Amino acid sequence: MTGPKTAVAWLASVAPDPEACRREWERNPFGPALLPAGRAWDVLILPARLGRPTLDVLTRVLDRPGPVLAGFGDARTGFLVPPGTAAHWLGTGIRTVGLGAWIVVPHPGRTAGAVRWLVPPDGSGTLTDPALLELALHEAAAELATGEGTAEGAGQEE
Repeated sequence: MTGPKTAVAWLASVAPDPEACRREWERNPFGPALLPAGRAWDVLILPARLGRPTLDVLTRVLDRPGPVLAGFGDARTGFLVPPGTAAHWLGTGIRTVGLGAWIVVPHPGRTAGAVRWLVPPDGSGTLTDPALLELALHEAAAELATGEGTAEGAGQEE
């Protein structure tokens, strides 16, 4: 079963006190939680210029990628990937958040605001496959380099 309550339980499961985290989100669904990475997921954080195009590529090849965060005024896009990915990821300009680090996580229903979900978790535990993410990242970078992934390449004004 998936849905908002299941997603809250899934996210809160990594908190030092999962029940307190869940209760806080029930009281204030607009508030974020500070959760440890590396237990149920790691996060790969891409600059928005590359993050959004990478998400576009992923959504062309997958029905639904794993959860994806947007934050810092849309300056960053964070892909939730399997634990351990951050320790082995090599990539210029990509920040990794893994075991021993913490991340600000909004309520699963939060799709607006400073930190929000572009693809909210559904509670199933589905994460983005790092190999697929890497391929999507390369394709997005190639599209940007040739102008296909930019507003100019699409014939639109910035």
